[in-house]
Amino acid sequence: MQYLVLILTIIAVIIIAKIFAWPLKKIIKLVVNIAIGLVMILIVNVFGEGIGLHIPFNIITAIIAGSLGIPGVLALIVINYIF
Repeated sequence: MQYLVLILTIIAVIIIAKIFAWPLKKIIKLVVNIAIGLVMILIVNVFGEGIGLHIPFNIITAIIAGSLGIPGVLALIVINYIF
């Protein structure tokens, strides 16, 4: 009987760990993508300085650049020229 309780407890801990690990992986991936987006914006700002190109450095532009990647940065550049 004690072994059954021990086995069920171990199984429950594994299931709970897997349930909480999935959102944590998504959050870590989102944070890494936002950091990559910030780096891409920084690169555009450094190299675009000569032609007057500047993308604002905030959380919204970082999320756009991080989630969409290079097309997101290009969209931010186009939006910058439109407005």
